[in-house]
Amino acid sequence: MELKDFYYNLPPQLIAQHPLEKREGSRLMMIDREKELLTHAHFTDIVDELHAGDLLVMNDTRVIPARLYGVKEGSGGKIEFLLLRKLSDNRWEVVLKPGRRAREGARFTFGDGALKAEILGIGEGGVRIAQFEFEGIFEQVLDRLGEIPLPHYITEKLADKDRYQTVYAKHDGSVAAPTAGLHFTDETLDKLRAKGVDTAFVTLHVGLGTFRPVKVQKITEHKMHAEYFVLPQETVDKLNKTKKQGGRVVCVGTTSCRVLETAAQKGLPFEACSGATDIFIYPGYTFKAVDALITNFHLPESTLLMLVSALMGHERMQEVYAEAVKEKYRFFSFGDAMFIQ
Repeated sequence: MELKDFYYNLPPQLIAQHPLEKREGSRLMMIDREKELLTHAHFTDIVDELHAGDLLVMNDTRVIPARLYGVKEGSGGKIEFLLLRKLSDNRWEVVLKPGRRAREGARFTFGDGALKAEILGIGEGGVRIAQFEFEGIFEQVLDRLGEIPLPHYITEKLADKDRYQTVYAKHDGSVAAPTAGLHFTDETLDKLRAKGVDTAFVTLHVGLGTFRPVKVQKITEHKMHAEYFVLPQETVDKLNKTKKQGGRVVCVGTTSCRVLETAAQKGLPFEACSGATDIFIYPGYTFKAVDALITNFHLPESTLLMLVSALMGHERMQEVYAEAVKEKYRFFSFGDAMFIQ
């Protein structure tokens, strides 16, 4: 398949610029693949759609203030760092704007010298390896100098930074939120557990792999940037129990889905594992772990849209997105949700 097969026309006014007043206030489009039904609902209706014996799997990563603004030593030229992946206590994979100023050996300062960085090397796709110099604890320095990196299509300032975190965010490491989880509240999760829906967590630190644009026409030539994940034993036990008893594994977001499908490559039953995943899911892929998916509406020509197309079928995806545009659903990070079952 080619990149143009995943294009759709989206009016700019449908791109959600801010979260709704209530997390669970969004709309929910429900797709029943077996019955070929499309239903318009509200996110609170998800409680009725999940059943006792189902397992809801969520990504508990937490977004870090990964965007830094600084200057180049010597010239004083302005620079923007986006931290992608932690390699050690003081070394990170980073993306820079403008990148041409970041040759090997280049040095930069942030916050009047409270944080300094040197470029040690240049990797694939222009990603740099930066070594930071600082006093104290890096996370505390970053918390003071960095900003939460909202996606480029959000142009309005976010009033409450917590609204770009899930209520169950726990492990620092992402440069973007697993946005399907933004709709959930503690109250909704309590209602689900009360009716017998179990919950479990994985961790995938969202980095460039999830959002890097596809620049090749033949999508099979696209290479995903690796992202770090953890599938803990507690979640493995719940997954294997659910599968054995005939329940559904319902992933919240494409990141949770990618963790489980990565683990399932080794075969089932699941085993606890961690490491880097660059799994790329597109039409033709056979899902081995995931039975249903809660997700947002994704960018045209994105790997996220390709994953959704693999789950519901390419032609069906085009019909569903056309309906979402027609019905004026809110798109992308702060937008409405979809339940594919």
